[in-house]
Amino acid sequence: MESENKPNFDPRDHQHLRYNPLRDSWVLVSAHRMKRPWKGQVEKPSEDSVPRHDPNNPLCPASTRANGEVNPEYDSTFLFENDFPALQPDAPDPGSDHHPLFRTKAARGVCKVMCFHPWSDVTLPLMQPEEICKVIDKWAELIEELGPTYPWVQIFENKGAMMGCSNPHPHCQVWASSFLPNEPALAERCQRAYLQKHGEPMLLEYARMEAQAQERVVVENEHWLVVVPYWATWPFQTLLLPRRHILRLPDLTSQERNSLASIMKRLLTKYDNLFEVSFPYSMGWHGAPTGHYLKEDMNHWQLHAHYYPPLLRSATVRKFMVGYEMLAQEQRDLTPEQVSPPHHTTQYLLTSHRIQTNTFTSVIQYST
Repeated sequence: MESENKPNFDPRDHQHLRYNPLRDSWVLVSAHRMKRPWKGQVEKPSEDSVPRHDPNNPLCPASTRANGEVNPEYDSTFLFENDFPALQPDAPDPGSDHHPLFRTKAARGVCKVMCFHPWSDVTLPLMQPEEICKVIDKWAELIEELGPTYPWVQIFENKGAMMGCSNPHPHCQVWASSFLPNEPALAERCQRAYLQKHGEPMLLEYARMEAQAQERVVVENEHWLVVVPYWATWPFQTLLLPRRHILRLPDLTSQERNSLASIMKRLLTKYDNLFEVSFPYSMGWHGAPTGHYLKEDMNHWQLHAHYYPPLLRSATVRKFMVGYEMLAQEQRDLTPEQVSPPHHTTQYLLTSHRIQTNTFTSVIQYST
């Protein structure tokens, strides 16, 4: 009799754990918490008036950077060595360890900055597909250039002041390191173990299953799929996946690169339309490690990109990773399904917003 009175499980109302196979970790999902009134921090609205060219902006064409170098009058992408690199190629070796609790290792590498466009008042979703293609081509060139020397080449973009970006000019960073960083090392271990156990690359199988289910798909085309992952931590986190087995960016065909430019534009326009703001995020590419790994069998890997936006309820209310998240485990306040499929009734839908790619007018279609 007692079991008959128990409510049926509803992921929108009952907390539960979800497994992240890429990190071998669990995420606590507590969707019912979105019902609580928000009395926490409210961010300042982002500045909309960014000048197209500012001679004092070190990323603009013909501007002088901190090291005294003058940028060329570039009209497409522009790549240069980071003036304040976190990694340097000639750093000395720290020496041998003397105790297991006090260990050090050598860390060497290079850091580069890549401008997407000569104008400061555009972002990737406002660029033309052929302009985005040039960005993708340059990303692939950087993997080919730095990959033979370094085992990891991390391409990443921090967009918006909320994500710590100090310059609004459209750009990304590239850090190549002599070591495999923590997150890629974890993804390496998990993907390798999955292939050994199940006989298929993890993310290749996952993309196929998501495409069939259509529960968490945000956008898709012939070559690419974007989903809110089943194990997402950030409210509007997405995972960009190719449909065929691809190890690294240079392996993309010209058709796949054009298709990637199209789906990136569509995804990022959806983000901007969500709260009618230039949507902040951190994104980055993960592909099979390079360096000495180029000579090894890395077929357990599948190329993918992560998008981690911080916004939660509006353009001024963000998700904080503090307290429980820092001391216990990751937690989210919305189910991935609530922010992705058109058949759920919630005002937080990535897939419910019409994209006007000609004028980029933000149109919000709230469900009722």
